[in-house]
Amino acid sequence: MTETPHPLLPATTPVTRPDEHTVQVGGADGRDGVRVWPAGPEVARLLTGIDGRRTERALRGDWSAAGLDDDVVEDLLAGLRGAGLLREVTAGDLLATDPGPAAAARAGLELPTVAAGRWRTRRQSSVVVEGATRVGTPLAGLLAASGVGRVSVRDRGLTTAGEPVVGGVAAHDEGRPRVLAAADAIRRASPLTDLRPLPATQRPDLVLLCRPWAAVDPLTAALQRDGVPHLVATVRGDTGVVGPLVLPGVTSCLRCADGWRREDDPSWPATAAQLATARPAPAGSTLTCLATAVTAAVQALAHLDGGDCAPGVLDAALELGPPTFQPRLRRWPPHPGCGCGARQEGVAEREVAAERGQWGGE
Repeated sequence: MTETPHPLLPATTPVTRPDEHTVQVGGADGRDGVRVWPAGPEVARLLTGIDGRRTERALRGDWSAAGLDDDVVEDLLAGLRGAGLLREVTAGDLLATDPGPAAAARAGLELPTVAAGRWRTRRQSSVVVEGATRVGTPLAGLLAASGVGRVSVRDRGLTTAGEPVVGGVAAHDEGRPRVLAAADAIRRASPLTDLRPLPATQRPDLVLLCRPWAAVDPLTAALQRDGVPHLVATVRGDTGVVGPLVLPGVTSCLRCADGWRREDDPSWPATAAQLATARPAPAGSTLTCLATAVTAAVQALAHLDGGDCAPGVLDAALELGPPTFQPRLRRWPPHPGCGCGARQEGVAEREVAAERGQWGGE
């Protein structure tokens, strides 16, 4: 059964009075808006009641009781929808919001950006971040603050002097276990997010590989074998790398990318072995790390939310860095010598979609 939508006029939408007889909703900074005329002060007051917590039927009842004509109400709602000012949430979305006024205030800023019914999906999702790095910890905080219900960070190292970053670990965390410092950073962004490690019997919805050379991490073989979606999100040198997002058995895997690297550079296996065992120093400027974390969060949420907006890093990776931080798409198609089972027909469909601008492009 489809849930009854609850209209939401985001609290950030400007409601102004160009003159004493007119109310304008939106329309600031050249964007679409709606003007209501004639309109007294009660119209502006009633507009603040479109907060997503009541059904449209309940809202119509309130407005009729306030003396607004049904035709006026109909025109107003149609105008707001036509201008793209209204969002729809569901009762399930509201029930998935953490209790308390502070949590409700934070959710009020996030809900308008999520399609109806997707907030509950996001709140029920679990993500594991492998590596409390200068990308991994801010990325974990971004996902938690964006509504992901459970975010677990795994890292056995200690925080060093070069690791503090905006949104990540702090300078006073030096010497502390990275996992504890990361947990504190996430709590600052989203105090009620579940940070507990997942039980061994529970498979995460997504694993984020945030170590510098995650593509050669032995962990990836187990993720591929167990069918766990995983996304590379890291900085190598001064370049942020987001992707590929691996959907085991569907898209190209990290061994596919490894195969293409071997073809380009016969010495790659020896290089990869050294990268996998080295203890890398913190890498990336603050801007590179944060740009990478934000880009990865967008891709991760697109995967977790589902729907029509698919991630752009399937069979591909985005690379970005100074001075422009303009993302560049690098294709990583399935390798013919890899037995990961990636669907070749799926690749062809994605290439066509990319050409049409649906998945990003070069």
